[in-house]
Amino acid sequence: MSAKVLVSTENMPYADWLEYRKQGIGGSDASVVCGISRYKSPVEVWMEKTNQLQAQEAGEAAYWGTQLEPFVRAEFTKRTGIEVSRRSELLQSEEHPFMLANLDGICEVPDVGTCIFEAKTASAYKAGEWEDTIPDEYMIQVQHYMAVTGYAGAYIAVLIGGNTFKWKFVERDEELISMLIELETDFWNHVQDCTPPPLDGSDASSKFLSQRFPNSTPKSHIILPETAAGLLSQYDDACEQLEAVTERKQQAENLLKEMLADNEVGTLGDRIVTWKSVSQERLDSKTLKVEHPALYKKYANKSSYRRFTIKAAS
Repeated sequence: MSAKVLVSTENMPYADWLEYRKQGIGGSDASVVCGISRYKSPVEVWMEKTNQLQAQEAGEAAYWGTQLEPFVRAEFTKRTGIEVSRRSELLQSEEHPFMLANLDGICEVPDVGTCIFEAKTASAYKAGEWEDTIPDEYMIQVQHYMAVTGYAGAYIAVLIGGNTFKWKFVERDEELISMLIELETDFWNHVQDCTPPPLDGSDASSKFLSQRFPNSTPKSHIILPETAAGLLSQYDDACEQLEAVTERKQQAENLLKEMLADNEVGTLGDRIVTWKSVSQERLDSKTLKVEHPALYKKYANKSSYRRFTIKAAS
């Protein structure tokens, strides 16, 4: 598999870059399309590609990641001796034109060949995700890039919490790449046909629906389609299973608490069980509202959301 240069991104305005990205699936889209993103749902990407939703502006984390990329690249070369050539191009797969790649760089490695270089930054809170491997979304990203370019491997370097530097080599995984091509092909068919991909059970999909339909029309009512019967049955079954699992979990917790009694910590092998006294102060909003209504009104924050319930019709 080989790639061609779709366009040079040198000094390209960010808005123009976003427009070019609509022509296919990029590396950061890949994990979303595969349904493993914690922050975004496949239907959101579909709406962006079909011009029904404006792509979100890069946040602070993405901004600083871009600003620190030259430092991460230079530090990688300093520690490994491997030179990295910066790439300012949007690449397009010749075999699968909907697959795009915006590489941070490439490097030549003896006995391996041309490899991708990817620079990342991460907060200290995510240090655990980089202990023995790399986060799933970044594994998908670099395998997507290898699918586009045909390269044999990728180096990914990360600056964690501003003071911890790590790098890892990722081999080309043909099985994973085949799966990616299949999933991305199916997704792109949805884009071309203007038919939305099915929603999944992720928090990202739930968040998307809340943002897409934030308010209900008072007293509005519809008759659900017949296909809703299966979903209602699925919901009821899941509730029953959840209730049983929750009860089993609570039973185990209660029996462990009984074993601990007045003790704060109990251990067994490499497991640590803690039942610790915690003191905290909370604002009594109900009393404040009654005794100091003006003060309560001044500082109260009003929020709204849509409550979802299922019950038998009366």
